[in-house]
Amino acid sequence: MEELSMEFNTKYDIPATAAFIDSRGYCRIALQFPDELLKESVKIVTALKNELLSLGRNSESQPTGMERRVSHGAVQLYVMADTTYSSCCVDEVGAAHVNAECVVHYGPACFSPTSRLPAWFVFGKAPINVSSCAECLLEHLSTIDKPLLVLFSLDYAYAIGHLKEEVGSNSFTGSRLSTAINFAEVLCSAMDPTLPCVKSILRKDGEEALENDALYCDQPSGGTESNLSHELLAGLNQNESLKSSSEYRLGGLKWVLPGHQKMEDYMLVWIGEEGPAFSNVMLTYNACGVVRYDSVRNILVRNVPSQNRTLKRRYYLVERAKDADIVGIVVGTLGIAGYREAIYHLKKLIKGAGKKAYTFVMGRPNPAKLANFPECNVFVYLACAQTALLDSKEFLSPLITPYEAVLAFTRGSQWTGSYFLDFEKLVEPPEVVANNGCEETRFSFIKGSYVEDDTFPDDIDEKEERAIVLANTTQKALQLHENSVNSLTMKGIAKSGAEFLASRSYQGLEMGKERQPSYSYITGRSGKAWSYEEEVISDRLQRD
Repeated sequence: MEELSMEFNTKYDIPATAAFIDSRGYCRIALQFPDELLKESVKIVTALKNELLSLGRNSESQPTGMERRVSHGAVQLYVMADTTYSSCCVDEVGAAHVNAECVVHYGPACFSPTSRLPAWFVFGKAPINVSSCAECLLEHLSTIDKPLLVLFSLDYAYAIGHLKEEVGSNSFTGSRLSTAINFAEVLCSAMDPTLPCVKSILRKDGEEALENDALYCDQPSGGTESNLSHELLAGLNQNESLKSSSEYRLGGLKWVLPGHQKMEDYMLVWIGEEGPAFSNVMLTYNACGVVRYDSVRNILVRNVPSQNRTLKRRYYLVERAKDADIVGIVVGTLGIAGYREAIYHLKKLIKGAGKKAYTFVMGRPNPAKLANFPECNVFVYLACAQTALLDSKEFLSPLITPYEAVLAFTRGSQWTGSYFLDFEKLVEPPEVVANNGCEETRFSFIKGSYVEDDTFPDDIDEKEERAIVLANTTQKALQLHENSVNSLTMKGIAKSGAEFLASRSYQGLEMGKERQPSYSYITGRSGKAWSYEEEVISDRLQRD
């Protein structure tokens, strides 16, 4: 039983999690679990309480502050499940309901930065045969002329150090083979938005740059403010070294390519199962060859499905979005830092393209929810990188990502093949200059003809817009139509939600325009249906 307990504590990082809570002095901790790990929540809470009690005892077995807080119930652990959006994101909204001071996140994580609460990540430990994986890497490396870049699912992060040693200690490995394998590493174990750090962002020219943002850091055991400042200065000094090397970050992983090498020069090896994280890697680096190591069968899967078909589908949705008149912004997160700024930039971008934008907050989108807004020709889904890509074939209107919205609503933009799912990497859209009616027509690949994009004046208010809509609707209603093909109710003709609603034959429950006469109320029948009280006894006998 003790051996089993030790294995359980190691799998879920119980000692490290308790040390993090103890070092920060947190008393209200929210434990966030995905659905598949919810069955382990009771055991994890019990193990954490026991570990916090053991950390609170000194050598003389006298109760310290932490032990007293745990014993007296001052340290509260709250289990969170069934998150509003995606389980890979830190649910700050749910944690705020219990006034939590930090969140311990279990399971797969997208590492989207938090805006208020610190977070500690526990990935778990998936089983893997390190020797078999090392042999597959070396064998595959000997058959190609490119170096390998090893990326992995976060639940295999604990084994990457052993995998490096296994590859480096292989007796038949030559100098070329041992140096031609580059391993990514975990970005951090903790995240604290209240501390400064150096974060890599994408500039307008496509190069990597550094800026101050939420701190990604490992467990700062005994870390002081001076140490953090020293680390910050050290990170700023690395800006010069980025000229000779490139740093990349994606999905909680980071790696550095030496010299002037690019991602296209590497063959990517993914360790783990297929899923949102794997799709994010393949779409972001779609110009690289990818193979996947299957830890269950201990083989290297070389025939990985290509993402060309997916990219063609996304490009088709971009062309459909260009012809849209009404755009809905579906907010898929309320906890990722910078989502408000992203909504503002999207609204500004859509308005500059001459389209009407509406914002919706509805949790996880599905076809039934979005079908309630048929006036929207396309939806922009603002979410984390691992949930932003939705298959919208069953939806009434397609869903696109913020990056695809930038391509669709920026006049003259061309897709170069690059792709991003993380909306944080998107820079502020350029200023759109009013065309004053002199803008050249645009060729629509969907309609097969040239079209002109309308623009909305900046100084129009809501009342004036309603008046214009009413006038246009009245004018079109007086026109004779031989059929309903050109009716305003046809999707794509209405330019705003108000115009679409005004053109519908059914607009919801409404009171009649003419005042109906009022009637005094009367008393109805009482009693049972077979014998009402006001009925005559003879009537009942005749009926019987």
